[in-house]
Amino acid sequence: MNVKKQVPGKKRIIVATKNRGKLEEIAQLLSGLPYEVISMTDAGVTGDITEDGSTFEENALIKARAVWNVTGDTVMADDSGLEVDYLGGAPGIYSARYAGQSATDEDKFRKLLKELSGVPEDQRSARFVCAIALILPDGREVTVRGTCEGYIAEEPAGVGGFGYDPVFYVPEFGMTFAQMGEELKNSISHRGNALRKVLYVLTEESKKH
Repeated sequence: MNVKKQVPGKKRIIVATKNRGKLEEIAQLLSGLPYEVISMTDAGVTGDITEDGSTFEENALIKARAVWNVTGDTVMADDSGLEVDYLGGAPGIYSARYAGQSATDEDKFRKLLKELSGVPEDQRSARFVCAIALILPDGREVTVRGTCEGYIAEEPAGVGGFGYDPVFYVPEFGMTFAQMGEELKNSISHRGNALRKVLYVLTEESKKH
């Protein structure tokens, strides 16, 4: 992504991520606000942030604080992952590196399917979890959480989304996240649910200025 200059008259939200798919989802969900949504890379923040928290919320705050300390802007960071009940909540906070640091999305969900090989449908319940940390320019910190319940399919389906989307099946809609259109997915997803809570906070903040 090219480095973007700040749009005149618009405040910035810097998202502490290098994941383009995640950035685009967040930008779409916050498109009604008077903010320009950019990535940490766009803001000139480079280097890796060590996520050594023990919960989604802790990891989100670690990322947000690292970027806020450099920029002082409104910063948002999320930590999200998949919890599979049969696996005792794994991969959980280790979802992104479940199959190794350099694993592809397909490597990750293929490993998950192998772990669940032969497990009956009624024992494949799972949920996506998203914790978002928001730090405002004055240093105030807010954390919120969103979830979405579903099951792990036996085979991947769909070409949309990213990560574990092709194997996360939502019974109410009879399809995986990867088969859903963007609008439907955003309306029910863990990230969508968490972002709507952030949207409320930012809307209230914008009324003060």
